[in-house]
Amino acid sequence: MAEEGRVRTEDHGRVRVLTFDRPSRANAFDRALYRRAAAALTEADTDDAVGVVVLTGAGRTFTAGTDLAEMADTAEGGAADEGHPFDAFLDAVVGFGKPLLAAVNGAGVGLGLTLLAHCDLVLVSENARLKAPFTQLGVVPEAAGSYLLPRRMGVQRATEALLTSDWISAAEAVDSGLALRAYAPADLLSAAIGLAARIAAHPDASVRATKALITASRREAVAEARRREGAAFADILRSPAMGDAIRHHLAAEKGTR
Repeated sequence: MAEEGRVRTEDHGRVRVLTFDRPSRANAFDRALYRRAAAALTEADTDDAVGVVVLTGAGRTFTAGTDLAEMADTAEGGAADEGHPFDAFLDAVVGFGKPLLAAVNGAGVGLGLTLLAHCDLVLVSENARLKAPFTQLGVVPEAAGSYLLPRRMGVQRATEALLTSDWISAAEAVDSGLALRAYAPADLLSAAIGLAARIAAHPDASVRATKALITASRREAVAEARRREGAAFADILRSPAMGDAIRHHLAAEKGTR
């Protein structure tokens, strides 16, 4: 049996594809997957043979976000999990100096949506669906989504997504600016690799400096948004109702399978 919670790595010339591979949990991030994804990004960022990284998911799911079973256990403890490797992963994403692309091959939920706002270019499958389920779960946005999503999608569309927890179609993601283009499922990854290869063909110093200039104006705002979201999440986490909301959501999911 394949190892659960791993990140598969595949190089296409100077393009590295990192695949979230935890099929039994719809590629949801547990502690192990957070650690492995952070390590994979750090390694790619320091590897001179890699010019661009593409993130995608195994199978028909991009990622279901943070593993809700682990989150419910944390909520039951009644305190924030300060040692959780979510922060290490997000640090690796925010600090990634090379172009970071996403090939969203299916459903992206929670972090599967907010992660996209950190990516430099996002391509989606025509059957992809995205969701920010935070209010539905009784929590708040994470990964600086409260700042980056309004910046990427526009204030009203992001507010609707964050407050309603409604699904966002691939067409809506492109129309809002969250994604660049949509492709047939069979063409998505090759399109992402092709776009990445065009970028990776240019001199590294120029590409890295250009990305740094594009992202410079948001760095402090992203850090501050993460601090605000962390504080709000810690406050909510102290309420037993939050854990109940997550467990209710998990039970409802099981009932529809």
